[in-house]
Amino acid sequence: MDKKTAVAAGTMLPVMEAFYTIQGEGTFSGHPAYFIRLGGCDVGCVWCDVKDSWEAEKWPVLTIQDIVAEAKQYPCRKVVITGGEPLMYDMNPLTALLKQEGFTTHIETSGAHPFSGDFDWVCFSPKKFKAPHPSIYEVANELKVVIFHQSDFEFAEKHASQVNEACNLLLQPEWSKAKIFTNEIITYAKLHPNWNISLQTHKFMNIP
Repeated sequence: MDKKTAVAAGTMLPVMEAFYTIQGEGTFSGHPAYFIRLGGCDVGCVWCDVKDSWEAEKWPVLTIQDIVAEAKQYPCRKVVITGGEPLMYDMNPLTALLKQEGFTTHIETSGAHPFSGDFDWVCFSPKKFKAPHPSIYEVANELKVVIFHQSDFEFAEKHASQVNEACNLLLQPEWSKAKIFTNEIITYAKLHPNWNISLQTHKFMNIP
């Protein structure tokens, strides 16, 4: 099987980077986790802080066996698959192998492609630049909306009305606009207590 066919099947994937760190955002903020950042994204957020991930062709294509073998070198058994946009690829083979090896699987996704994979936690962070696929709403455990503009509060409510009732609702200031929107987010959460606040704590602590 050539690489292109293997990537289409999800048995090989372009990996920008993989590293052991502390989850800095969302519900599991502060938890040790092994991150697998896949290359390739067609969403194109103007404020993306990993734009190098957009071009999948720039990154080595690895077998899922090699990806999981590297993850096993670390003591943590919580894996976060991120990107880029990981749902550009079939996540079933990788998550099946991770589960087989005893890992808990998380994903961070814009939801812009059909959902795939066996995940214990789905962080859905929709973007205005590409509409989410309908399959994401029922599986989302966490709706994390980045506040970059005043209109993002309305955008957040639009998606909150479509996720399942058990989904955690989080508002997160975009890093470069934190001084502008943090106080507004605090006020909004106090007035709408179904929302909680997420901060990029890894940036405060200078953790990669």
